[in-house]
Amino acid sequence: MRARNGSIALDPRIKTWHFFYWEQGKRRSKRIGTLSQFPTKASAWRAAKPLRDAVETETQVSRSTAPNVSTLVEQYREEKMPKRKMTRQGYNTWLNHYILPTWGDCTLQELQARPVDMWLQSLVLAPKSKVHIRGLVRVLWDFAMWRGDVPLQRNPMELVTIKGASKRTRQPRSLTVEEFRQLARQLEEPFHTIALVCVCFGLRISECLALRWSDVDWLNGTLNVERGIVHQVVDDVKTPESNRAMHIDAAMLEGLKDWKRLTQFSASGDWMFASPVQIGRLPISYAGVWSALKNAAVKAGIGHLSSHTFRHTHRSWLDAVGTRIGVQQKLMRHSDIRTTMNVYGTADAADMAVASGKVAGLALNGM
Repeated sequence: MRARNGSIALDPRIKTWHFFYWEQGKRRSKRIGTLSQFPTKASAWRAAKPLRDAVETETQVSRSTAPNVSTLVEQYREEKMPKRKMTRQGYNTWLNHYILPTWGDCTLQELQARPVDMWLQSLVLAPKSKVHIRGLVRVLWDFAMWRGDVPLQRNPMELVTIKGASKRTRQPRSLTVEEFRQLARQLEEPFHTIALVCVCFGLRISECLALRWSDVDWLNGTLNVERGIVHQVVDDVKTPESNRAMHIDAAMLEGLKDWKRLTQFSASGDWMFASPVQIGRLPISYAGVWSALKNAAVKAGIGHLSSHTFRHTHRSWLDAVGTRIGVQQKLMRHSDIRTTMNVYGTADAADMAVASGKVAGLALNGM
């Protein structure tokens, strides 16, 4: 027999009944009696009532003393919150705007699969955003089990499904070679060079704006991607795989030299795209880049685009020049090849240099 507060089983070797239950995530047992004392399972179950009552009482006490979600979130922020600033900012957004307003006063035991599933369905958010929220609720459950606030068990968030989670609500855009050249002609410095750097290396805009001149190895022709900046806060790159040295094509190297000669902030430790408004203390803001791209796109007649369009463009151009998928993964600096494409491959430095040079050629020829 099984129940929420325990179960009984007969040990056939020694003919004794045992009561099994869970305590602090570990399975425990207590002897009830012999088969001669309790010839049926029903009689043994009745004999185990004091034990079952004790387990039920302990479970109720445990639930009443478990922290509510607000308290658990405070403890999580102190003990296990990721250190990366932008990750923390994202987590706090989901916590402050969605999880805490709805579940803050509830116990974690009330944060079960069905109510969470129904709540997520009611939110007017993209499926990907719902996946982030579900993931964070799962993290809170894991944290509570790690602390011992609740017994070790299957995380109920594993049962919550998000419809359309694997589908994009809007397809990413890639520019053709001609569209990029039309755009580049409308961009003044430093935005012209920013666009070239992003499309030639496939950098995220946060990584591009966080470049310093010291990141360029002029002798060996490499660019070191070591940091990112979002909302003018400098932080680590998104993943360890993102931190790597990128090959610089000879034509692109000349383009960087041209911009270095033009900018007033050309010292080794200066930001590559330093803001004159900030007297070089910070790079140009993303808002400034976005505004310049928007105006240039209108003038070029190529429609709406974002800074991340350059990263998608880099990926599509790698395909266009026949780059193997393993090389693409390395050039895109993805930690998992499935992020690039669900195919495996390998890459060496020579292949990466050839592919990077071809992409740079597409961007720079005819400028």
